[in-house]
Amino acid sequence: MSDKIRLLVGSDSAGFDYKDAIYADMQADDRVEVVDLGVYAGDLDGGSYPSVAIAAGEKIRAGEADRAILFCGTGIGVAIAANKVPGIRATVAHDSFSVERSILSNDCQVLTLGQRVIGLQLARRLAKEWLGYVFDPSTPSGPKVDEIVEYEDSLTG
Repeated sequence: MSDKIRLLVGSDSAGFDYKDAIYADMQADDRVEVVDLGVYAGDLDGGSYPSVAIAAGEKIRAGEADRAILFCGTGIGVAIAANKVPGIRATVAHDSFSVERSILSNDCQVLTLGQRVIGLQLARRLAKEWLGYVFDPSTPSGPKVDEIVEYEDSLTG
């Protein structure tokens, strides 16, 4: 069994350039096994932000992946869509502290970034930083995340 993070990257057309850049970065990162969910260069009209985000969330929920980094114009749309998948915690983050806390405080499986909001070099840095964090359920954040999961479980039966 591999110790590598099974990572998905995806975008709509508004996040395509950053998605492709992060995908290339992740292919060179020995911490991850990365899969590109699209959209792809030949079909920039083929994927809406909800379809890509929901597909990523479903793959994580099914145990086929551990995390995802998703892009759209702002990062907001893919975060909202991914959060509709039961069991998924997704957040938009555009600074190092928020990226850190998304894992250490919230155990987020999905990081979303906005191509129209931040520069490419910052997006690359944040993606790499995010992969270095691991949630510790024994911290004071553990019971808080458990409370979220329990509530969600009560809704989905």
